[in-house]
Amino acid sequence: MGRSIDHSTENAAGGPPLLIDTDVHNGIKRREDLLPYLPKVWHEQWLSQATGLGQPFYSPVGVLRQDAVPEDGSLPGSDPGYLIRDHVERHGFDYVILTGQNILEMALHPDLDYANAVVSAYNDYLIDHWLRVDPRLKGAMVVNPSDPAAAAKEIERVAGHPDIVEVIMASAAMKLYGQRFYHPLYEAAEKMNVPIAIHPGTEGRGMSGAPTASGYPTRYMEWHNILPTNYMAHLNSLVCEGVFEKFPTLNFIAIEGGIAWLPHLMWRMDKNYKALRDTTPWLRRLPSEYIRERVYLTTQPIEEPDNPQHLVDIVNMAGAEDRLLYSSDYPHWDFDHPRLALASFPRDQRLQILGGNAARLFGLERPAKSRDETEG
Repeated sequence: MGRSIDHSTENAAGGPPLLIDTDVHNGIKRREDLLPYLPKVWHEQWLSQATGLGQPFYSPVGVLRQDAVPEDGSLPGSDPGYLIRDHVERHGFDYVILTGQNILEMALHPDLDYANAVVSAYNDYLIDHWLRVDPRLKGAMVVNPSDPAAAAKEIERVAGHPDIVEVIMASAAMKLYGQRFYHPLYEAAEKMNVPIAIHPGTEGRGMSGAPTASGYPTRYMEWHNILPTNYMAHLNSLVCEGVFEKFPTLNFIAIEGGIAWLPHLMWRMDKNYKALRDTTPWLRRLPSEYIRERVYLTTQPIEEPDNPQHLVDIVNMAGAEDRLLYSSDYPHWDFDHPRLALASFPRDQRLQILGGNAARLFGLERPAKSRDETEG
């Protein structure tokens, strides 16, 4: 998968601009469906507990959209055919990146062997039951970052598949992601030429500890509001610990973590670096320069200021115009429509965010045809 293709706002064939969704949550329809890929020793535990962690906060609107339930009544996002009709074809996406659902929380399970087995089984299930269905479906393989050595082996095993375009892991963790504990994982991702992505929703679960530095929020809304602070902590760690110096071609994607906080963090890091650079002698440039070159963010949940132009200004302040990727979060409750979410952005920027930036990052050269069109 090349990452050096220079994409304009229009595709290589001169057709309409690419439309790429970088965060679509696919699930497992029935627990039994994972068993053919899971060692038998774990079958009973998976059938009785699955991930076993759960969500500590109650959401009155739920998590999954009720208007996205497939005809057979299964969970939204669990049926490939329905997802393609209800989302991919309804909105005309050229590609969507499948980022999984609760499987990410396996990174916070106390039993590393069980967690490693489950994420490996999921990756095989993803390839067989999703990526073979339609070439517009691309996959984010899941790893367990709590066991970096095992995660590295999994990346080497799976990331060479032509439809796997990124490695994804939970944003909640026992250690900040810049620490050298994770270096084997990053080394494998750089070797296999795939970006690393993190996704929220696991903060406060399993072995991750409290979701804020001062403990647990009381309610779902409080928890949901404050999730970007964890992203700030990880990004600060990745830069200051020298990850982007040691792994100079590694890209990092902050999915569903917001946008507006980025200029504040960059300015603060640059200011402090000027006085405290002796504490990070491995950094050769301003922290903001690493962020602008190696870090991508997604649009959902996009901030909605009273003056929509303010969001455009913030993106420009961060220099993130070519580092922002459209995401819908389908089929979750806070879904963002591709024709509405970026209405305030200038046309050229909007087209890059809707597809050009992702096409360049993931090496997606042209719109795919559906499987029926390919084989018809």
